[in-house]
Amino acid sequence: MATIGYAQLPVPGGGDAPTWPAALAELATAIDPHLWQHVTNKAQRDSLYAGAPVGTAVTAANGSLWIKTVTAGNTWATIYEPVEAWRAVTPASGYQGGEFAPLVRRIGMQVHLQGRLQRVDGTVFPISGIKIGSVPADCKPAKYGQWAGGASLTGDAAIGVGRMEVLGLASSTSVGVAGDIIWYSQDGTGVPWVDLSGSYWLD
Repeated sequence: MATIGYAQLPVPGGGDAPTWPAALAELATAIDPHLWQHVTNKAQRDSLYAGAPVGTAVTAANGSLWIKTVTAGNTWATIYEPVEAWRAVTPASGYQGGEFAPLVRRIGMQVHLQGRLQRVDGTVFPISGIKIGSVPADCKPAKYGQWAGGASLTGDAAIGVGRMEVLGLASSTSVGVAGDIIWYSQDGTGVPWVDLSGSYWLD
């Protein structure tokens, strides 16, 4: 059967037998990968189109649009995804949200945090590395996330800045496990609250 166009669509020629049901089925099969496919969410996309050919376009009701870049498995280029809502950071035992609620937001392969944590009993943070909270499972980095974290200048703190770190899947430490938020400081005898504002990459 002859083919036409960039998509090489099969079209019966004069010498082809008039098997129209089979010809239409072959044409529909060839057209199908070039149509925009529709799903409810990303999980359904991964379930239905894991074996779809490169170039398959899938949309979701929330406006998301993905293009398949590898035939086998779920490797997609994200053309657009709505920015997700802020979610809660889970405070570690003995800690709680401060003046501003501790929140996390994932956008693609980057994670952003905001808000403050403080001790439940009102005392200062230990100055050695200490777990103060954790992020959701889908926000765990492959290696680790790290940034300069602001802190209170109340008491004998001199700079009000420490090191904030989110442990990754490849991290090896006795301080915590993947997804845990660790605070490091050598500023005075400690600070009464820390600010989580910062971001890191997942890969």
